[in-house]
Amino acid sequence: MAKTANLYARIEPEIKEQAEIILDSLGIPASNAIAMFYKQIILNHGIPFELKLPAKAPLVLADLTEEGLNRELMKGYADITNGNKKAATEIFDKIQKDYCL
Repeated sequence: MAKTANLYARIEPEIKEQAEIILDSLGIPASNAIAMFYKQIILNHGIPFELKLPAKAPLVLADLTEEGLNRELMKGYADITNGNKKAATEIFDKIQKDYCL
């Protein structure tokens, strides 16, 4: 039996580059990371992480009408005037977590 097998996969160059930068900083070759992923699939009898869509899609400003944009801005203004505010770092952390960024 062969000690290794070849795997060919197509992936967007930007995703490959970003992942390899992280793997390099961890000292893990891409082939080892893929082998670890496959081993986790075997151990979990499926994908080793939860696959789900975000509960709420992010707001796309380009899709808003002028009225819709004004409505969103007024929501933000109302939150600020009511003292309902959070630190930007807290919000960015939540966005990264919610949208897997």
